[in-house]
Amino acid sequence: MNWRFALTAVLLVAAIVSGWSAWRQRADDATAATAQARSDYVLHDFELTALGKDGTESFTLRAPLLEQHPQDRTIALDQPLFLLPDRDGRYWEARARTGVVSADHDEVRLRDDVRVTSPEGDPRPVTMNTEQLNLYPETDIASSDVLVTVEQPGSTIQGRGLEVDLSSKRYTFKSQVKQRYVPTRR
Repeated sequence: MNWRFALTAVLLVAAIVSGWSAWRQRADDATAATAQARSDYVLHDFELTALGKDGTESFTLRAPLLEQHPQDRTIALDQPLFLLPDRDGRYWEARARTGVVSADHDEVRLRDDVRVTSPEGDPRPVTMNTEQLNLYPETDIASSDVLVTVEQPGSTIQGRGLEVDLSSKRYTFKSQVKQRYVPTRR
């Protein structure tokens, strides 16, 4: 057997193995790239003011990160702060660690360490704390199906499930309601 033939056969086998390996690596990279689709757009450290159908301010949003997902057209938010105007032009503040805006932009789902406070200078300030809250800016409604704590001067109310009309400050608990009344000093 000729040594040139043996060397050629070894080099041919090595070329086939390396080509096959490179082809498999490229297929794995393409699959990984498809699985992690890029966002339609990303905003960093922004402030956005959304208008309602009548042209008035529906809400203002501030956050360090916003990403729109191309698959379902939802918008993911990191540490959002929503400013929701009331009838008098003052702002309710709604904060959370994360948030998602629905594809048709009519619902905002706030999650993890949610805190809502009534407008500054309100004669009867209200603070709501929960882990989940859904906001409907067009109707000034907020709702939750989990445990919610509402604090006002002199009282604390806790219950599971809540619906709030932000414009009138009327809220309704659904179940497991507990109230603690602490009289204020005069």
